[in-house]
Amino acid sequence: MYLRAGVFSLGLLLLSRALGLLRESAQAAAFGSTGMGDAVIVMFTLPDLLVGMLISGALAYVLLPAWAQQNAATQAAGQKKIACALVAGGLALGALLWLCKGVAVQALAPGLVGDMKEATQSALGWSAAVLPLAMLAALWVTRLQHERDFIGMYAGNLIVNLALLVGLLVVAKSVAAQISALNVLGVCLVIAMLARLAWLAWRLPARPQPTAMAQSLDLPPASVWLWAALSSGLMLVFPLVARSLASHAGEGALASFNYAWKLIELPLVLAVQLVASLAFPAITRTQAGTPERQRAVGLAFLIAWALACAAIAMVATFSLPIASLLFGWGRMSAASLEVIAQWSAIGIWSLLPQALMAVVLTVMATHGRMHVAVWVLAAGLAVLLVAALVGFDRNHAGTHVMWLLNAVFACMAALLLLLERHRMKATLPYVAAALPLLVCAGLVALKPLFFRLNVTAALMLCAVYGLLVLGSAVAASPVLRALLSEKVHRKSAAD
Repeated sequence: MYLRAGVFSLGLLLLSRALGLLRESAQAAAFGSTGMGDAVIVMFTLPDLLVGMLISGALAYVLLPAWAQQNAATQAAGQKKIACALVAGGLALGALLWLCKGVAVQALAPGLVGDMKEATQSALGWSAAVLPLAMLAALWVTRLQHERDFIGMYAGNLIVNLALLVGLLVVAKSVAAQISALNVLGVCLVIAMLARLAWLAWRLPARPQPTAMAQSLDLPPASVWLWAALSSGLMLVFPLVARSLASHAGEGALASFNYAWKLIELPLVLAVQLVASLAFPAITRTQAGTPERQRAVGLAFLIAWALACAAIAMVATFSLPIASLLFGWGRMSAASLEVIAQWSAIGIWSLLPQALMAVVLTVMATHGRMHVAVWVLAAGLAVLLVAALVGFDRNHAGTHVMWLLNAVFACMAALLLLLERHRMKATLPYVAAALPLLVCAGLVALKPLFFRLNVTAALMLCAVYGLLVLGSAVAASPVLRALLSEKVHRKSAAD
């Protein structure tokens, strides 16, 4: 039941990401890698990104265990109390963002100057306006997660992406002035957020009868909320800071980095979310130090690693055809496409340490050691912030940022593995992981042979590359072979 629910929820999540990628494609067609593209990206992504960094993970980590021990009346009372606090906090944060929008633009997109800087400040006004709506939506999504209403949870994001996609298509066909186009998209953003709230409200469970007896309402202390927010939100800060660093290259660099990161983000969902959704129950059902725990963790490591290697082989080799397919239409220039392809081909290697970190953090969560992970993530973030102070060469800012991200993620993964070496003893399948990495590196080395390959041929070879890497992982791992053989026998018996 739980495995089926995990696969179903992951499918809906991937559908939401796919529609989001289509939205990014329409955005690239409408504005290309320009200052206006930078402004629109900041406006669209900032509300949910801020909410994700500040409260979304904390709500799940804190409220889900608490609601599991409460009756319906107490749950409703707590939800109402937190909703009021979140809306008030969203209004305050939105007002602060509005008052300090000049400082915010300088921090988020330092490469923008003149009219584009003013346009982005105008765009931030719309982001500030919808912050309370995004805050409330995060709480209601958490409640639906408690109710295991996966359709309600993920369909909300589909609604947002669909509304913004319609707005982008309208703007792309118009000849309106830049500020007018931003205002049109700002209205679409407000409509999208309101539509998501309406959907979530419709999916929420009915309020309990007034006669229901409520338990004592004791919300967790502030320290619990703080550690939960930090452990879940810090990972979202890395691409935000990296995007800001890349913006030093000038107008359009932020948009180029955003599109390059999208080519990394979707396989990241496959390599990380798949493991997090399906491996976590298997790990938590075993006892620490037992062969069953070692097998579950080792299998999670190998699956995450193999998926990361397959994604690297495909994106690092065929980044230009993939970028052309997704973003190479409308106002996107050929030079900008080459930049996006180059940056994504570098950044995709960060999937290896991120896949390892996903499993390590899962194990640390089972031992209640997320506070240790927070300090490691904070140290990595500090390195990025120091790099921001030092500065980058404007002509190579994006390239340097991608390499820096690779190095920071690798160091964090190594440090986490070192800190957890006693709890994860004999769980890392070094030998089985070596073969897919070698196959991946060998396939990427053939990239010069496919430099002028068309999109159709590139997509076909992508599938071949993925199968070769995943097949090598199965060939190198007796555990994977046994697992697949068991699945085949079960299916044959059922037939």
